[in-house]
Amino acid sequence: MEHNQSEHHVVQGEVTTAVRAANVFIAGLIFVAVGAGVWRGATTSGVGREAWYQALMVTQVLLASAIILLGSLVEGFGFGLSLGTRWPYTRNILALLVRGDPEAAHRVVATTLGLIGVALVILHPDAATETGLALIVATALFGMGTLYVLAGRAPAFVHGTHGLLAYSVLVSYLVGLLHPATPFLQYLDANIALHAVFLAIFLGGMTTGQRGFGQAIEPFVMPRRAPQWTVAVHILAALLVVATLGWLMPAYPVAFYLAVMQVAVGFLLFHGVNLRPKTPGAVVVFHQATVLAITLAIVLGWRL
Repeated sequence: MEHNQSEHHVVQGEVTTAVRAANVFIAGLIFVAVGAGVWRGATTSGVGREAWYQALMVTQVLLASAIILLGSLVEGFGFGLSLGTRWPYTRNILALLVRGDPEAAHRVVATTLGLIGVALVILHPDAATETGLALIVATALFGMGTLYVLAGRAPAFVHGTHGLLAYSVLVSYLVGLLHPATPFLQYLDANIALHAVFLAIFLGGMTTGQRGFGQAIEPFVMPRRAPQWTVAVHILAALLVVATLGWLMPAYPVAFYLAVMQVAVGFLLFHGVNLRPKTPGAVVVFHQATVLAITLAIVLGWRL
């Protein structure tokens, strides 16, 4: 019975030229992640376990970025239910990976992220690696929940929480790499700019969850349905990000200008979702890439 239900929710996406191009770009990012880790391990002053730890931390940060972009590719090109509600794998997941299905790639990279997380805890058991692994496990479980959100069988906050946790994984390993003596939650508590960004990320995921798989939000002046109310609150959260970064100027100039641009990108995404609800396209990837860049600009302190 469960197998039949899973099959019922399978919605195959189309592997277009745009999907292939995006897959090539993200595959390149994954190769860069591995190469950067090897370079870090070879050039660090540490040896043995410490060298491996440094190498894997760099790779983990870049893979966490890649999996966020893969998630946006899944959403943008209609692959959210290409494996149905079966989780974490299907019998033909490797064949789908070779075919170019980004959802299959998303799950394989997520598995790799988890295995590296386990290796990091073994190599260097501390608050940073243990927190990172715990966040990976939580993200994976909520990732399973997003399938049921898209299938109309779970509430939208599950989707929002999944996005929030995915970014928490990235930031936790990045903080562990840059500020090893600072616990992730302590860093997050002190960083006001990230509070605003994380709120917007959560509401962005809520927006996707509220509209469901392949459903339009529809243009509105006054919100009348739950997805429209969520969009309205999400817009306010995006403006809060701009206001917060502006208030903190000149601490985060790059993040501020990216956030201003992101507001415009968000309206393009809203139009794209209404025009092609199932496959809004590359604008979803661009939107998520900008959020990713804003987050990295805050944590890394990018300046002009």
